[in-house]
Amino acid sequence: MTRKRNRGDLTPAEFAAACLAFRAEVLDAPALLKLPADNSDILRSLPLADRHAINANDAIVLQVGIELVTTMRSAGDDLTLVAADQRLMRAAAAEGLNTFNPEVQTQAELDVLTAP
Repeated sequence: MTRKRNRGDLTPAEFAAACLAFRAEVLDAPALLKLPADNSDILRSLPLADRHAINANDAIVLQVGIELVTTMRSAGDDLTLVAADQRLMRAAAAEGLNTFNPEVQTQAELDVLTAP
């Protein structure tokens, strides 16, 4: 959202509304799992940054996702990484994660990825 605001794609009012919606739909949503990253996750993410030419934050997100998906798949569940950054999306797909880009994909596509 910040990139879109900085490019002029969002007005200050649209940016503020988007931030409020993100807080309500993601950050404050009790049903949405939020995962912490500790120092060991950060250290294990370093090779991902090099391998996929992604920034450190994206590498950490990817590392945590890779570790979680292994556990989830062994229990019959799956994980979908939601992001709009194309490098992160390519890296996640290369590492075997399902991905969803809300800027270009539809709700129907998300429903398929998250169906039980």
